[in-house]
Amino acid sequence: MIDQKIEADIELLFYGYRAFTAQADALLAERQWGRVHHRVLYFVARNPGVAIHQLLSKLGVSKQALHGPLKALQAAQLIASQSDEDDKRVKNLYLTPLGQQLEHELTSPQRELLLRIESELGPEVTTAWRQMMATLSQQITSKS
Repeated sequence: MIDQKIEADIELLFYGYRAFTAQADALLAERQWGRVHHRVLYFVARNPGVAIHQLLSKLGVSKQALHGPLKALQAAQLIASQSDEDDKRVKNLYLTPLGQQLEHELTSPQRELLLRIESELGPEVTTAWRQMMATLSQQITSKS
């Protein structure tokens, strides 16, 4: 028997995610890129010098899945790589100034949307939502 409340929750999650990603998706589409490009920019921005293997782990994708988007971001001069000082085989990633600008354009509307909604709904709802998202995100990491 299907629980209609859970079905409605799934729909809300789909619609909420669509609203959350709409502006970024439009900017990415101008370059014929997808959400993985945004996720790469986002995580490199918050982890300057992240090694490629660490980024793979954060994103939960294969080398093959990261290769194309990373190559495109590097070709567009949005991400630079440098050999690690301790191990020259390891490549560390950094956003260029252009990369920082694009990442800001992609993420700022999302940040503003969440801040506005959190302000409207209040701290109790925000805390409960964060707990639910944290628990949901752990489901994928616990299965890996």
